[in-house]
Amino acid sequence: MVNHGLVLPILVPLATALAALFSFKSVRAQRWINLGGAAALMGVSIWLLTSVWRNGIQVEQVGGWPAPFGITLVADSFTAIMVTLAGIIGLAGAIYSIVTIDTYRESYGYYPLYHFLLMGVCGAFLTGDLFNLYVWFEVMLIASFVLLALGGERGQMEGAIKYVTLNLVSSALFLAAVGLLYGLAGTLNMADLAFKFGRMSAAQPPGVMTTLAMLFLIAFGIKAAIFPLFFWLPASYHTPPVAVSAVFAGLLTKVGVYALIRVFTLLFTYNVAYTHYIILILAGLTMVTGVFGAMAQNEIRRVLSFHIISQIGYMIMGLALFTPLALAGSVFYIAHHIIVKANLFLISGIVERLSGSSELKKMGGLYRQQPVLSLLFLIPALSLAGLPPLSGFFAKLSLAQAGLATGEYGIVAVALGVSLLTLFSMMKIWNEAFWKPLHNPEPGPSNPAPSSPPARSFLWLLPVLLLATLTLVIGFGAGGVFMLAQRAGEELMNPDGYIQAVLGSYR
Repeated sequence: MVNHGLVLPILVPLATALAALFSFKSVRAQRWINLGGAAALMGVSIWLLTSVWRNGIQVEQVGGWPAPFGITLVADSFTAIMVTLAGIIGLAGAIYSIVTIDTYRESYGYYPLYHFLLMGVCGAFLTGDLFNLYVWFEVMLIASFVLLALGGERGQMEGAIKYVTLNLVSSALFLAAVGLLYGLAGTLNMADLAFKFGRMSAAQPPGVMTTLAMLFLIAFGIKAAIFPLFFWLPASYHTPPVAVSAVFAGLLTKVGVYALIRVFTLLFTYNVAYTHYIILILAGLTMVTGVFGAMAQNEIRRVLSFHIISQIGYMIMGLALFTPLALAGSVFYIAHHIIVKANLFLISGIVERLSGSSELKKMGGLYRQQPVLSLLFLIPALSLAGLPPLSGFFAKLSLAQAGLATGEYGIVAVALGVSLLTLFSMMKIWNEAFWKPLHNPEPGPSNPAPSSPPARSFLWLLPVLLLATLTLVIGFGAGGVFMLAQRAGEELMNPDGYIQAVLGSYR
């Protein structure tokens, strides 16, 4: 179905970024523009999700050029879910930024960069061809690199250099793979590629198609931070302001996961026994290395950064199992994780502010000082570990059921074991930061005094409360949410509807 509103999730953050840029002389005006633009993006994303649910896959051929010749925007159920999640996290981060971002960063373009980043994320989800996916990745990379480095602190610069170096390698591999694919197929429209790939895989030597698949796996694997390509993430995500870390943790690696799921369900399905088995092995290794890395850390944001890696393993586990239930589990897990992980990073910022340190050993006593904050931490923490009736339990349950149904008992055992270790490391944060009594030495240069909450502390807690409520809603309303995820999984497993919606009569 044609929908000329598909461009709105891209135009809204673009317009917001430009409006904030032209208001550079007034930080106050930028704050209001930031809030209004984020709220508008969330409204547009919810409208898109509703439209896709009611009317099926939506397509827009930009400029009126038919596919595969023009620029195509496509929204199936998976895309609509991801754009909606981007709108939710964008709004939560926008509110949190107003309270926590210093005026220096605000004066030097923080809000325009923030919305350019959201534009890149939404563009990557909506695009229907691989070259434009590369373009949106670069928009994200530029905006995220400047956000990482904005402020010029030494730790930030070190993290930003590692981040951009590895992501440039990923972009180079992606561009090389796109060039090779275009040379073989003469098109980069994903629906057209999917239509042609049956004949291409039969006409080309097997090694050529497998090499292309592995190039895309490495390129997107770096962006998704899967094993063994993840080491840039824990070196960089703890360095910028917490509002930036939270949006990165919630959205950026998920764009890489989205790209992996899209190309390995739409394009590279000719040799599933080989390609998807490799993904299954990488999923298990990603889970294990991530959770062990988290257990070894003593800074709260480093612990959470390694948990991003570990949880990516669950998302690609569903892709590797490659059944409708498994893909629905992956979609459900992504939705759960984006909300939970962004919330944990937001809470970590409050904890660091109240404790005056990011090191767990120097924290304590927050359960007695901040009982509401303690409860708000437990909701996403226990959900991340997969305890019922929270959202993480149902996400992991669907993946475990899919694994048992396909006879992959090993990956199910790994997933369950990693869940227990995740619970252990979450309880480590709870015990150190919240439960144990505070026994800090007198404040000094090496032990700064804790900071009081800002005057607008209700705004500080508002996004945390919003995301914690969503975690509970997904958990207690898991049946309805899973229906949406199941529809996305069925569309991914049977791409004929996607191909027909994009190509129409051209096919």
